[in-house]
Amino acid sequence: MIKVLENPFYYLENFQQVLTWIGDRYDDLLTADERALITAFPALPQASRALFVRMVMRKGTVFRASKLVYAEIGSTHEAARPLAALGLIEEDPELDLEQLFDLLQKPEIGKIFQLPAHQRQLRKADQLEALRAQYDSQHRFSIWYEDAGDHCYRNLTQELCDRLRLIFFGNYHQDWTEFVLSDLGIYQYEKVDFSPAARGFRSRRDIDDFLALHRCHERFIEGEPADEVIRDLPPCPEDNEWLRSRRDKLTFQIAQHLEKQSDWQAAHALYAGCNYPGARARAVRVLEKDEQPRAAFELLQAALQAPESEAERQQLLRMQPRLARKLGHAKPQANTPAQALRIDLSLPPPEQPDYVEFVVRDHLTRDDAPVYYVENALINSLFGLLCWDAVFSPIPGAFFHPYHRGPADLHSADFQRRRAQQFDAALAQLDNGQYHATIHANYAAKAGIQSPFVYWETLDATLLDLALDCIPALHLKRAFERILADIKANRSGFPDLIQFWPAERRYNMIEVKGPGDRLQDNQLRWIAYCAAHDMPVSVCYLQWAA
Repeated sequence: MIKVLENPFYYLENFQQVLTWIGDRYDDLLTADERALITAFPALPQASRALFVRMVMRKGTVFRASKLVYAEIGSTHEAARPLAALGLIEEDPELDLEQLFDLLQKPEIGKIFQLPAHQRQLRKADQLEALRAQYDSQHRFSIWYEDAGDHCYRNLTQELCDRLRLIFFGNYHQDWTEFVLSDLGIYQYEKVDFSPAARGFRSRRDIDDFLALHRCHERFIEGEPADEVIRDLPPCPEDNEWLRSRRDKLTFQIAQHLEKQSDWQAAHALYAGCNYPGARARAVRVLEKDEQPRAAFELLQAALQAPESEAERQQLLRMQPRLARKLGHAKPQANTPAQALRIDLSLPPPEQPDYVEFVVRDHLTRDDAPVYYVENALINSLFGLLCWDAVFSPIPGAFFHPYHRGPADLHSADFQRRRAQQFDAALAQLDNGQYHATIHANYAAKAGIQSPFVYWETLDATLLDLALDCIPALHLKRAFERILADIKANRSGFPDLIQFWPAERRYNMIEVKGPGDRLQDNQLRWIAYCAAHDMPVSVCYLQWAA
């Protein structure tokens, strides 16, 4: 059951937890202003601290006291005084017209500027444009709106607090709501041993590079010219893999943008210097688009000698015949992957609209041979349960805080290598039979805890038992090895359905394709892999009967 938060200052406690955590783990790496806030904040009155956190967690930096009314805080103006005295906020700040408009409602705008009737009916944006030329200077809120009966504050430390949030989480997507979701019991997290040697940031340069990458990412999203963003990308140290991977990802995204703009040379320059998965194949494609087939073909041939992944090899083989033809070379010998069994079904359309996977599941299932819709959930979950300790190993740069869904370096090229000993030990259990006990134990002990692999909402005890009884250990090992070879690409693409024959202790995976649908690249790769390793897999093509 989801609990109700009884402590009205829950958000204050969460914010203080962040400050304490950063102070304890990174004190030697902090700047003077970061350390000053962490030191001074606890000494403020509770109401003042609570008001400050409320402001930090809201959008923007300028607020009216009338919009900051909270029962547990009491008088907003009284709570604000110690914050202003400490220089954390500014009372009655100077505002330009646009900032003022963000604080006012339309009736107030009409009153302050004595707008004629026809302008009072305009949208706020149009009212702003109408007044902009006449009011181009800044004034304090109390001067703009003399009889407001209200106070105005500017948070002077929002950038600093955002910086501390990014240091705490070590990523761009988690924010203050993460604490509430945890407090409410909506999310549960694995408890990781955070030793000093395993901290995410090892130097101030690591922190500064991370923050610089975040600023570049924000500028790119906001539409700044790509060359200006590229110019400011921090180099990032070679020995910090998770930072390098973040830089490579942003570089890849910028290169994609340039490619869409048909700026072939700039896109190729970025792809060529980027280690993000898929960058080399895109470099080949950009050279081809730029009418440089010979250079493209040479890069393709070099890449085929040592492809970074199955996904890259698949892309390269698809481009190879076309480039060879452009250069007048002989057509390369086709590579025919192992094929899955084919199932053709013609069924009447369901009375109510339904997914084709569910229609096929319901048609094929029998009491002695049940069919489950699992897609990516089953094999990933079994992998996650067996390799739980390996995935959550507290190695440097993997975990930054107690609210992690998975390691920060999950998609890094050396994710498996950095945990090779732990993964080897986990997969060895598939050879000695211990895997049954480990998977069942983790299923019970870790129930509901966030994991990048385990689908708790799909995996029930019945499905778990059927899978362990019917899927041979060797097949699980082959599937797990492929996941580890390229986690980003190989966590998806699994067949939609799985059918079990418990009495015979066997199974079959089934990919379902409805009318007009076709197999995707990641599905083709998984199907070919399963067929090549004698793992039973079929493709079911469904047509609607007339």
